[in-house]
Amino acid sequence: MSLYVKKFGGSSVANAERVFNVANIIVEDYKKGNDVIVVVSAQGDTTDDLIAKAREINPKGASKREMDVLLTAGEQISISLLAMAIEKLGYPVISLLGWQAGFNTDSNHCIARIKNINTERMKNELDKKKIIIVAGFQGIDKYDDLTTLGRGGSDTSAVAIAAAMKADRCQIYTDVDGVYTSDPRKVKFAKKLDEITYDEMLELATLGAQVLNNRSVEMAKKHNVELEVLSSLEKKPGTIVKEKVKMEKILIRGVAKDMDVSIISVIGLKDNPGIAFKLFNALAQNKIEVDMILQSVGRDGTKDISFSVKRSESENAMRTIDSFRENLEFESIKCSNNVAKVSIVGAGMESHPGVASKMFEALYDNQINIQMISTSEIKISVIIDEKYADKALTVVHDKFFG
Repeated sequence: MSLYVKKFGGSSVANAERVFNVANIIVEDYKKGNDVIVVVSAQGDTTDDLIAKAREINPKGASKREMDVLLTAGEQISISLLAMAIEKLGYPVISLLGWQAGFNTDSNHCIARIKNINTERMKNELDKKKIIIVAGFQGIDKYDDLTTLGRGGSDTSAVAIAAAMKADRCQIYTDVDGVYTSDPRKVKFAKKLDEITYDEMLELATLGAQVLNNRSVEMAKKHNVELEVLSSLEKKPGTIVKEKVKMEKILIRGVAKDMDVSIISVIGLKDNPGIAFKLFNALAQNKIEVDMILQSVGRDGTKDISFSVKRSESENAMRTIDSFRENLEFESIKCSNNVAKVSIVGAGMESHPGVASKMFEALYDNQINIQMISTSEIKISVIIDEKYADKALTVVHDKFFG
């Protein structure tokens, strides 16, 4: 007998037909004698609809605590409907909200972190041979206030349960049948991977691939939880995400695109020791995450520093830097939002010279200009004009996989 944790996203339970499809997938494993814990997201566009309702009431923005009270309602609907479907099929089931399943978090509303999971209730329900349906994305803090885990929180909930309950596998069901070398909706000849390492998956998730949330991959790696990404609509093997893969290291595992990027340039900074520290310390204090950084060669006692942030953080970053204008002594700042990041990821590139030149050649052959470059042992990222993003994704993919 095995314990499986299964996570289903909002599109997988978007209507009655799909709810029963998910119910049948769950029951199939249960009938084999396995224990099953299921994590479910809110149906379809429910979360977006709830956010819209909040804006109708308070266009200037409701408090984060009240937003959490509202948003947790989406998953409550999903788990009850799915439990009803399993009941109709004739199997024992119970639905649990995050706090009932033992999720204890910090008090950072809307972006809470899981502190621990009290597994007693879930273990008791499994002992009663029940299928457990858990509301993803949510928990409770030390003040007994409802909290939500932020973007991709249901993936994180599923991995956390798998780690706490020592599950045999955590299966993430999506509308695609696995992890591909690139987005199959954008790249015609993208290939499905049988397996991928945690590190490679983490890079792809961080760089724009939307199959898995990066926080969930980090947690899976930390607790050695084996993940499987597979389709809720087609019955076929998915992609296994784990520490080591059997296949020989291939050069590149995937190509990703990220449109949520802005470039901020600080012009005419004094070319003095510590100026970069002052700049990025100011951003860090305001919890603004910086990715790629480019510093110009000093000239006339000044230098320019450009860096990338999430587009949603660009205005905050600009305000933060401007508030430190006297301390930093720069001439001007500017922000470019019409950019995109394209990246290649693969543990194999570490031992293969010439990978970067191959990527750059693909871009050059198609007259796509590179504005910034960032590299690590297993990834190379470039910033380009956003209008070339889809084309760059395709030509770089073709260069390595064509």
